[in-house]
Amino acid sequence: MRSLVMSALVPVAVQLRRSGDSSVCRRLRTGLPGRGFVRLCQSRRLIIQNPASSGIRRVGLNRAKPSVEIAEASDFSVRAPGTNLPAAGSQHQKEGKENGGSGTDSHKGSAGLRVFPAWARSVDEVAEHYEVDIYSGLTSQQVEESRSLYGWNELDKPSQKPLWKLVLEQFEDPLVQILLAAAGVSFILALTEGGKVETSLQAFTEPLVIFAIIILNAVIGVWQENKAENSLQALKNLQSDYARVLRHGLEIPDLPARELVPGDIVKLRAGDRVAADMRVAELSSGTVRLQQAALTGESQPVMKGTDAVDDEEIEIQGKEGMVFAGTTVIYGSCTCIVTATGMLTEIGKIQSQILDASAETYDTPLKRKLDEFADTLTKVVGGICVLVWLINYKYFITFETVDGSIRGISFSFEQAIYYFKVAVALAVAAIPEGLPAVVTTCLALGTRRMAEENAIVRKLPSVETLGCTSVICSDKTGTLTTNQMSVVRLITVDSLDELKEYEVTGTTYDPSDGEVKGLSDSLDINLKSVAEIFSLCNDAGIQLKSGSYNAVGMPTEAALMVLVEKLDIPSREARKKIKAARLEKAEGEVISAYKSWGSNTLQSAVRLFTLEFDRSRKSMSVLVSQNTGEDGFQNKLLVKGAAEFLLERCSSVQLKDGTVVPLSPRCRELIMANVDAMARKGLRILGCAFTTELGVLDDYNGATHPSHEVLLDVENYYNIESQLTFTALAGLQDPPRSEVKDAIENCRNAGIRVIVITGDNKATAEAICREVGIFGVDEDLTERSLTGKEFIRLSQNERQSYLQRPDKGNFVISRAEPIHKQEIVRVLQNSGEVVAMTGDGVNDAPALKLADIGISMGITGTEVAKEASDMVLADDNFASIVLAVKEGRSIYDNMKAFIRYLISSNIGEVVSIFLTALLSFPQGLLPVQLLWVNLVTDGAPATALGFNEPDKDILERSPRSPDESLISNWTFFRFLIIGAYVGIATTGIFGLWYMNNTSFLGIDMSGDGHTAVTWGQLSHWAECPLWPEFSVNSFTAGSHEYVFTNACDYFSEGKVKASTLSMSALVVLEMFNALNALSENNSLLSVPPWANKWLLGAIGVSMGMHLTILYTPWLADVFGVVPLSLQEWLLVVAISLPIIPLDEALKFWGRMQRERRN
Repeated sequence: MRSLVMSALVPVAVQLRRSGDSSVCRRLRTGLPGRGFVRLCQSRRLIIQNPASSGIRRVGLNRAKPSVEIAEASDFSVRAPGTNLPAAGSQHQKEGKENGGSGTDSHKGSAGLRVFPAWARSVDEVAEHYEVDIYSGLTSQQVEESRSLYGWNELDKPSQKPLWKLVLEQFEDPLVQILLAAAGVSFILALTEGGKVETSLQAFTEPLVIFAIIILNAVIGVWQENKAENSLQALKNLQSDYARVLRHGLEIPDLPARELVPGDIVKLRAGDRVAADMRVAELSSGTVRLQQAALTGESQPVMKGTDAVDDEEIEIQGKEGMVFAGTTVIYGSCTCIVTATGMLTEIGKIQSQILDASAETYDTPLKRKLDEFADTLTKVVGGICVLVWLINYKYFITFETVDGSIRGISFSFEQAIYYFKVAVALAVAAIPEGLPAVVTTCLALGTRRMAEENAIVRKLPSVETLGCTSVICSDKTGTLTTNQMSVVRLITVDSLDELKEYEVTGTTYDPSDGEVKGLSDSLDINLKSVAEIFSLCNDAGIQLKSGSYNAVGMPTEAALMVLVEKLDIPSREARKKIKAARLEKAEGEVISAYKSWGSNTLQSAVRLFTLEFDRSRKSMSVLVSQNTGEDGFQNKLLVKGAAEFLLERCSSVQLKDGTVVPLSPRCRELIMANVDAMARKGLRILGCAFTTELGVLDDYNGATHPSHEVLLDVENYYNIESQLTFTALAGLQDPPRSEVKDAIENCRNAGIRVIVITGDNKATAEAICREVGIFGVDEDLTERSLTGKEFIRLSQNERQSYLQRPDKGNFVISRAEPIHKQEIVRVLQNSGEVVAMTGDGVNDAPALKLADIGISMGITGTEVAKEASDMVLADDNFASIVLAVKEGRSIYDNMKAFIRYLISSNIGEVVSIFLTALLSFPQGLLPVQLLWVNLVTDGAPATALGFNEPDKDILERSPRSPDESLISNWTFFRFLIIGAYVGIATTGIFGLWYMNNTSFLGIDMSGDGHTAVTWGQLSHWAECPLWPEFSVNSFTAGSHEYVFTNACDYFSEGKVKASTLSMSALVVLEMFNALNALSENNSLLSVPPWANKWLLGAIGVSMGMHLTILYTPWLADVFGVVPLSLQEWLLVVAISLPIIPLDEALKFWGRMQRERRN
């Protein structure tokens, strides 16, 4: 055969596949009839496949020669060695492309590879695909070939920005650039002005303070951005370090997991963490269960088997023959074939999706508005600075005009520098330097309040984003529900024509939470049987720890255990003892009633053997020995399982009085009708039964019994669990949280839509959604409920039309996968919605990253989900999200208040500087004084405005648009009016001191003995050297007397008193303006100052700090100020107070206009 094949080869290479630099496989055209191509591979076998058949023959080759694989002529794809099966489908091609393209050097060979659909192939086919024997494993050469193609079994390390690049990015903000330029100019000027008084500490204070601000902002920015992608690191932590592998027929117990390759045979046992995606090849125990909640969101351990599924496109939850990297074996052991490693595993796909989602960054609405504000401010400030400098050109450029021509041009460098400093002061005045610090402080305070509502914020900007959230995409399990399975219905058989239904209350694992309604004082025989079955046919437990009741084991079994506790036990004396024991030691006596059924006492039973659950019969049972008193012990089989499957194997039924009668067709119909009714309500229905007709197991007493071999064969379980006596039905659900219904109503009032995205089945999801009020009880859900597959099959336009229906109602997407969550987020964001997304599993991390605000679960959430999220719910409760939205809206309102306050104050400063330059007055406010006011004096009141109480109707407004302006046209007009007054008042009080030395408004201004000048002298002060007869008197400021040997120094060194009055007036004006900012529209009569006590305290702090620099000599020297007398303070207050009635008049006009529009 070998010679026949080799002689037929035509030396025409069709395709050469490479991995790194080593040729792995090449396909050559063959002349064999009916054969298209052969693939020449570096393996030790010859595989020949006829396109007309699926048969494969292996022929051993000389070890020195490569093998040849015959492939179909139509197959031009690049595959791993031995890939001769049909393609995995378009979806998997897409996945392979997406995941393969993100590799680094460790995955050179994985680019463009497809994931083989092992879940849809039999074990033999999978073994054939990877050319491996499950009893001997791969050879060394096969391992090397596979590794050269697939790389190491590890997740890629994404490249990080270098530190220098992060630092440079911090200076891209236009406002920072303006401040940087201002600081640089100020520093140069300070260095060049040697000998002057101002070049001492004061001259360098301004640039040093500005530099400190810029450096601090840069450090914070770099720290935030340089934090490693903790979500990716948490993902890596899920990977196992070692694996138990079979190679060369030998077992390697601790092979490093990174060395695994597709085709490796791996042994798994209980407690092992799975190191790669694998196909289950053989079970070494009756059943194998894995906990894959972190990956798929399934709350219960999942049973695995060796059967293939029919659908290659099935969701992860449906791949019952696969185990996935990062999941944990809870029970049993098995042998598996590795099918995917590294970035091709499901965890690898999630890492790629996280990186993709991280690349799709969206600025928060507030950041976008602040950026727009910064851009506008940059242009305005730049224009005004140039304008101010130019309008004063006459002071540093002089010339004469003779016969129409300009002659005798002279340039005063000193005056040019002076007015350049005025322009710098204007830039400093226009920029609210304290704004970033105040915003951060307000957000931090908001996060503290939100933490009290169980919403822990990880990323500060997400607080503000909550305020404009328009859609909440929520999980069902654990968020809308308690994630604690509870029995809510118990149905027994009173007679063949009548069933008895008990309502069971309570929503937690706390046995004292709720009761079985309608229960008589003593249990009838049928209920005793129910308690006995659910107690003994049960492997779960309830743990009380730190005041919280938690399930140990399967949640369903724990719920049945809680039911037993609520049923209690027949003996009154025993019940009294249990209650006393619980009072004495609550944590040790949680399930005392359950324990009593298993104690070796009269009418109690002990377990002999457990018949494990499997998917075919959908039940589990225990063989027990029951103490019957005088008759000794009797063996009994207690069974529980899916109601409809269990009922098929029941031939009799136990009635209320304990009588066992044949199960009539009528009774069977009644039971099934109740099963259907509970299923429509989204309940999970379990039946329980028993039998004493056990044949060879009647006297079974342990492993030494001759019939023990019967129990070791799982195939016998179905027959053993037959001819059963039906006992009862139990309807279980993960009950809705009691507070969720009100939260959903709040969402409806607030205009927030709720989209439930769950992996649960459609009926259960719809039932829970109706129960919590997302849908009406009788609402038609035809257009509101889809499965994930149905949604993803829609075109992009259809998806958008579906989620953005005109009525914009709520929706539920069931049987959803992580990729569906991501697509829903994208569709909503493309429609202009602000999306909050909840999640708890590893698979939710990409969607959490992609959403405007990702919300992870604090109790059930994985570390990966928490690290990828913006906010963590400490109690996993949907109602906490709504409270967080309320807090977010309140924080945004308060931020608007202090932003309005800061901006209006800065407008006043700009007007003051501009007026000073326009009127040609000496510079009244120095840059260092403006920095002090902007950073320190204004900071406390601005922060205190963040404590304003939320409006009562805050959850009755529609979500604000992300495009909503921070400042409306009317509000901006108000700011201009207020700013104009601030500018006029601060400039006016400066000029007033120079031009008046008698009195003003009855306030004596003669106390310091200063000299009054005329308007003309003040506005032409630069021409002072040309006034030979100009003279001034000395004046006092505090304990210091200012004497002028050069009268012209009166307009430079002598302006210290006027400058102090101007600065003090600015501070007091801004304190009064802070009171105006308590409400955007309401009068101080309706929102009085004491409505925010924090603001009153902040005003006191700010004034105290201002007084400190005035009355502390060395600080007064730094800031160029002097102490003021009582009369001068009265003048400051008189000039400042009118800002309150002025703003009250503007608010009144605004309210009148709004009422007219409405």
